[in-house]
Amino acid sequence: MKLRRCFSIFAIALVGCVLGNGPNAFGQAEVADGFQSLFNGTDLSGWVIPEGDGGHWKVVDGVIDYDAMSEASGDKNLKTEQEFTDFILKIDWRLKQTTGLMDIPVVLSDGTYLTDRSGNNITIKRPNADSGVYLRGDSRAQLNIWCWPIGSGEVYGHRNNPKTPPEIRAALTPRLNADKPVGQWNRFEIILVDDRVTVMLNDQLVLENAQLPGIPEKGPVVLQHHGGMRNGEYSPASSLIQFKNIWIKPLD
Repeated sequence: MKLRRCFSIFAIALVGCVLGNGPNAFGQAEVADGFQSLFNGTDLSGWVIPEGDGGHWKVVDGVIDYDAMSEASGDKNLKTEQEFTDFILKIDWRLKQTTGLMDIPVVLSDGTYLTDRSGNNITIKRPNADSGVYLRGDSRAQLNIWCWPIGSGEVYGHRNNPKTPPEIRAALTPRLNADKPVGQWNRFEIILVDDRVTVMLNDQLVLENAQLPGIPEKGPVVLQHHGGMRNGEYSPASSLIQFKNIWIKPLD
């Protein structure tokens, strides 16, 4: 009888680990590795909610949920109260759904766009959604979250700037598209040291030691608002997104 009971307990524990309810789901590995949690799974303590937001940045079923409908008159992004310099950041995210079709350009491996004979960007209509993570509060140092073929993790603010040196634009362009389908959870692991960023997306290296020109020495982690309603419909690149399991390890 004792043997059967012990086996039952072991089976329940094993199933719990497989389903993500084991010890690591509660951050024991992160805590042991010196990480601190930026989200308690219950409320937005430790975050600065945009003034006048109207409850659109909220916690639903243990995750940060956003519907791209913030009523704030100014900055609509959600940011941490704390500011950070060098760090490792782990953050899980998923796009809930896409919104409409948009003309999406083809980004080449050097960060430039595929063009036709006249020099015009070649685009393909695709459904899209759009958000991102600002590093040290710098909108230019945003790791994009979207549905472009180039994949999430690129740094649009610098990669899209023709004045950015070619080698920097290329380094800020993802090596591969490591995104999971819309509706599934993804994980960024972001390492920022000085002005250099390395990004893993779903255990795939997408950026390696890429330079972020002019990034501040210190700043908050920011979750991006994008898009919203236009004429009663969502714009084609709205941030219908959720975040969870947000951990940071300062490297100071």
